[in-house]
Amino acid sequence: MTPAIKCLILLAVVALLFVTEMIPLAMTAVLAAIACSALGLVPENQIFLGLADSTVVLFGGMFVVGAAMFYTGLAQKVGGAVVKLFGTNENSLMFGLMVIAAVMSAFLSNTGTTACLIPVVMGICAQAKLSASRQLMPLAFAAGLGGTCTLIGTPPNILANVALKAAGMPELQFGFFEYAYIGIPITIAGIVYMMFLGKYILPEAKTDEVADVEQEIDATNTTPRKQMICGIIMVGVIGSMATSVVPLELAAVVGAVLCVLTGCITEKQAYNSIDWITIFLFAGMIPVATAMNTSGAGKLIAEFTVSLMGGNPSPYLVTAVLFGLAVILTQFMSNTASKALLCPVGIALSAQMGASPKAVLMAILIASSCAFASPVGTPPNTLVLGPGGYK
Repeated sequence: MTPAIKCLILLAVVALLFVTEMIPLAMTAVLAAIACSALGLVPENQIFLGLADSTVVLFGGMFVVGAAMFYTGLAQKVGGAVVKLFGTNENSLMFGLMVIAAVMSAFLSNTGTTACLIPVVMGICAQAKLSASRQLMPLAFAAGLGGTCTLIGTPPNILANVALKAAGMPELQFGFFEYAYIGIPITIAGIVYMMFLGKYILPEAKTDEVADVEQEIDATNTTPRKQMICGIIMVGVIGSMATSVVPLELAAVVGAVLCVLTGCITEKQAYNSIDWITIFLFAGMIPVATAMNTSGAGKLIAEFTVSLMGGNPSPYLVTAVLFGLAVILTQFMSNTASKALLCPVGIALSAQMGASPKAVLMAILIASSCAFASPVGTPPNTLVLGPGGYK
């Protein structure tokens, strides 16, 4: 059996486990890395090399910096203040919520953003006698859309850079604000859609009490001084990343260290804030992405797909097919997992057609964030399911 066939079989098994979640996603990724070595697809000394990848370091740091915003109460304070500016009219509140959720999610966790805004929304709706179900779904969707605007907006965005690096094309990696060229227009389109069409088909479920969305906030951290320090650190980190003064991962780690040293977040809270599922999912899929390239499996998939579309398909057609596939997959499985599976395939297909891999990857990344059709497509959707009384 050729290495390419072995890799394809492994990929099929990984895809099945990602979709069904028969075992945890992180465990699937780690076992996939081990399988790559057992099948002779990658050397033994590279099985866990992904844990030392700069991408993993970047997200470890940003998880801590983002968590400090919530632990100090700064994220809640900013969110609450901006939302109140828009008043309690249903339309203005919806617009304000979507704008602030999108902006916050571009630089913070979209899950954390949604979680901190839910109690604010529920409180305002209770006072103004508005239906929370007509506000929480727009909130969740805006948080998902906002995450498409920057490299760190949502953890899976960085997967394209991982795949490009594994394919030997690090010079093509995406910059911090490069996603914004696509992310900002679709975010605006999403807000416009909700304001002029979506609001007419939003459900009006009855919610009898304010949802109790727990936030583990250390009271000693929520002081104006700590909030100001945390805000300065966040601005510094984002500014450093946007201007490429220092490498992204260095800016993130320095920011995380400063958050701990200044007391914006405790050491224990910093460790707990790191999403280890994402970390191990990234690290485990790096050997798989490498194996896709070195074994020829990616090229095999590319050649087969191209032949199905007539042998010489338009790059636009291939991109559209991958976009559609990613949109379907992301409704039923982790968008991180769907991106991890499709990015190496997209690179191989673009190479087969002689097209730019960045265009194909951007389509996959944006499509994988379009998780609007089910409550399990993305964490923000799941968070508002109960409080919004949705089915």
